[in-house]
Amino acid sequence: MSPRRQPPLARALLVLALGAIAVATATAATIPPGTQLAAKQEMVRNNGAEPESLDPAYIESVNGAEIERDLFEGLTSTNHHGDVVPGVAESWKQADATTWVFTLRKTAVWSNGQPVTADDFVYAWRRFLDPKTASKIASTYGIYLLNGLDVVGGKKPVTELGVRAIDKETLEVRTAGPVSFLPQVVSVAQYSPQPKATIEKFGRDWTKPGNIVGNGAFVLKDWSVNSKVVIEKNPKYWDAANVQLTRVTFLCVEDNNADLKLYQSGEEDFMQQLAPGAYTALKAQYPAEMHNGPMLGIRYYSLNNLDPLLKDIRVRKALSMVIDRDILASKVTADGQAPLYGLAVKGLAGISQTRYDWADWPMDKRVAEARKLLADAGVKPGTHVKFTYNNSDYHKKMAIFAASEWKTKLGLETDMDSLEFKVLIRKRHDGDYQIGRNGWIATFNDATIFLALVQCGSESNDDKNCNPKADELIVQGNQQTDPARREALLTQAAKLVMDDYPMIPLLQYTVPRLIKPWIGGYDDTNGTDRYRSKDFYIVKH
Repeated sequence: MSPRRQPPLARALLVLALGAIAVATATAATIPPGTQLAAKQEMVRNNGAEPESLDPAYIESVNGAEIERDLFEGLTSTNHHGDVVPGVAESWKQADATTWVFTLRKTAVWSNGQPVTADDFVYAWRRFLDPKTASKIASTYGIYLLNGLDVVGGKKPVTELGVRAIDKETLEVRTAGPVSFLPQVVSVAQYSPQPKATIEKFGRDWTKPGNIVGNGAFVLKDWSVNSKVVIEKNPKYWDAANVQLTRVTFLCVEDNNADLKLYQSGEEDFMQQLAPGAYTALKAQYPAEMHNGPMLGIRYYSLNNLDPLLKDIRVRKALSMVIDRDILASKVTADGQAPLYGLAVKGLAGISQTRYDWADWPMDKRVAEARKLLADAGVKPGTHVKFTYNNSDYHKKMAIFAASEWKTKLGLETDMDSLEFKVLIRKRHDGDYQIGRNGWIATFNDATIFLALVQCGSESNDDKNCNPKADELIVQGNQQTDPARREALLTQAAKLVMDDYPMIPLLQYTVPRLIKPWIGGYDDTNGTDRYRSKDFYIVKH
């Protein structure tokens, strides 16, 4: 991390501490003095997979959100440093512990020229959390708004949601408890405004090219399924004068080796991620083009807690104990990721890191205990488990390593099931898997965004576990105004639920990737790995 820059969270909290009032400034690409720009401002980047949707209410993956943040803009946004910056809201203030008021800029308009109003946010948020919409991530974000979970659960009408338009340019947001980081929350893709008239006219087809109306820095030009998504600069965007790129092509390539070949052949400027084990050699080959910053993200394996075999905690614990995270990090992925033995990652705000006691045992002691657990559970050597992952050499190599650990140390046989990413997402949600590849990257820096992975009934809880005591501690923690007390309760909750072994934490994310030297605006300290295309520019080369 550069010594000249504070971490994103520190900068965000500093802004909030200085009076909880923000004033808008131009937030697009900042070009260093003397930089000569290329005449052609177009970029091709690999987005890793086909987006499951471009509708803010239905987006749940990084792949979908990365494009959506170019097509839509919420009350706030996050720039390429990871800082919270004004979006449609030019300023905001916290009236009391649970009430915020956002003032919208008069120059914010939809791509059809119509003004963006406070009512557009009220409509969008109600639609997102409405149980009729059936968003797969509604409770994950609805938890922050007054009556949000009751609305998601169908216990209260959407009109009771804690959001209202005071007038066309003033939005009041009421939260379920003290949420000092609300400007970070409302920067996520799911809290973007939505064009009511367009949605009512086209229904689920409203996000197709030719139909879609957005308010972001770019507009949708083309969407070729499983191939690419093309966006072009939106001339009606309020900050268009400071947006440099005129066109961005997002490729939908899941295979890491294919990604590298496209980069090396000059067909793309911005890789999604290197294949495991490739980092050291490629860093030596392309030292000026390699990027690998730390991230607020967790690589883990979901365990279906409702599965006849995995519903036994002894089986889940045994599977986790024998995976050597040190070898996984140093020999398999070999790209700077840190071994992980708990839910919280380093740098995550509002929670302390914990780790399993056995993480420090010698491996032979761990294996002996794991074998005893399986024997006590009646699981015999030769038992088959099914591992489901998405089409990627990276995840395949990690899966092969895990299968080898379970085979050599426990005598278990692993059946591999490779799927398209969007199919994997659906199967995890439906509980149609046994062991599944999973990952989570914070959209903002607070413990609650990670705790959503293990809370009872959360759509983000693919493991289908439930610990009511831990849930109660989370509720208690989020009612605290004392940060230290809140952190203690949330840490206690995380430890309690992780002692149920609902999942197998593996590594803290880094994303090693190659980026052409003429791409300006990338920052390795951005721990959420969210980048707006409006912050990039092409240097003359």
